[in-house]
Amino acid sequence: MTTLTRASILPLLLTGFVSVSAQTAVPAHHTAATTTAHKPAAAAPGACATDVPVLSPKIPALPAGSPCAKVLYTITTTPQAKLENVSPLEGTGLNDYLGLVPSSFSLLYIDTKVGTGPLALPHKWYTINYTGYLLNGTQFDTSIGKDPISINYGQRMVIPGWDTGFGGMHIGGKRRLIIPFQLAYGPNAHGPIPARSPLVFDVELISQSDTQPAPKTPPAAAKPAPATTPATPPAAAPAPTAKPATPPPTQSTTPDAKPATPQQ
Repeated sequence: MTTLTRASILPLLLTGFVSVSAQTAVPAHHTAATTTAHKPAAAAPGACATDVPVLSPKIPALPAGSPCAKVLYTITTTPQAKLENVSPLEGTGLNDYLGLVPSSFSLLYIDTKVGTGPLALPHKWYTINYTGYLLNGTQFDTSIGKDPISINYGQRMVIPGWDTGFGGMHIGGKRRLIIPFQLAYGPNAHGPIPARSPLVFDVELISQSDTQPAPKTPPAAAKPAPATTPATPPAAAPAPTAKPATPPPTQSTTPDAKPATPQQ
């Protein structure tokens, strides 16, 4: 399991926590063609959300029988500042551009699998598998096939949509989070994620612990094979000493003496 030094989505998640009030960064120029802040229709607690973004069919479909998207919470902002003494040269739409209009956004969730383990508690270290998508279906990161990540939940180590999006889950549970851009990276782009992008995360809560899990122990390096010593050939048997050929018995050149035959 990797820790928070893991490359990939972690640099994005770790730099994503910004206060909601700080997400009205002003670009260098503006035009009158601005979009009025959208306020989603309110949904009764526990009821299906009435303002769910349209997701690309490239995003994997949820398992059959999955419940509807529900609201985990809604944030409504009411600006305290008041715009006055506006020159006619500015045109219209300045309030929208400066973020000086009420806005409302919700963190949505769909529990695709209810975990059978303990209830997830705040301020614990969570071990999580995840896959992240843009609304157009682009997958910008995943831990599947790699290692899960570890976060200290509720400690502002990640984007607000993650830091608050696991409420009510049990260990072993799976959830789809639909995170508005205000609870992700706000008006700024981060890596492969464009500015003002709502995000979709499929997450699985694997475990929780009181302390940061130790990183996975790297596999032990394979021991080098011992150097092969050429086998010593068996000592050659000494060549047999050639024995001198045994000469055949020497035949006498002297005719055998025959007994004298008495003469008749």
